[in-house]
Amino acid sequence: MKTVIETIDLHKTYTETEVEVKAVNGISLSFQEGEFAAIVGPSGCGKTTLLNLLGGLDGPTSGSVIIDNTDISTLSSRKLIDFRLNNIGFVFQAYNLIPVLTAKENAEFIMNLQNKSKAERETRIAELFKAIGIEGKENIRPSRLSGGQQQRVAVARALASKPKFILADEPTANLDSKATTELLDIMRKLNDEEKITFIFATHDQRVIDRAKRVIYLDDGKVTKDKVK
Repeated sequence: MKTVIETIDLHKTYTETEVEVKAVNGISLSFQEGEFAAIVGPSGCGKTTLLNLLGGLDGPTSGSVIIDNTDISTLSSRKLIDFRLNNIGFVFQAYNLIPVLTAKENAEFIMNLQNKSKAERETRIAELFKAIGIEGKENIRPSRLSGGQQQRVAVARALASKPKFILADEPTANLDSKATTELLDIMRKLNDEEKITFIFATHDQRVIDRAKRVIYLDDGKVTKDKVK
């Protein structure tokens, strides 16, 4: 299997009121194409920090994050923005949809930034909305969608640019049991059929149960890495 992302002796240290907090403390991991992995652990263990480092949303204190032979920790701000735009999809706990845009306009937002043609955007969004079960919701604004529907739009937005992998930070935290099950079914289907790589930071047992690999963190370190 192809390695899509690798960390080498990754560290992230924050200074809070003159006290150093080692949020990520020497983590070396690799993720293969097509993984469905969950990063888990107690609050404050470093899972969100690690996910942010993997996605280039934060920079390491030391160590490397390598994606397709590119050490993203060495990129300039401009090049890092472009790299994220073309390689990484994000799904967050807060759906982060733009209220004044329709579901379709939200989903194609990244494709607009990539200067994709209208025809390409139309085709891709139609495919995605059908695949994730929100066909017919294209022209509805977020305020008129349920939480589960809004998160599906967020997933469509993450997938629209055909990224190498999806990073999802507590994507089910605001969803009820039914919406969570439906969302996870969609993600696993995309993972199984299209080999899209998903990496979650989560404390939701429902996500952990569905993951094919579970990485346990505590105090910024990997304590267990279990493949099911």
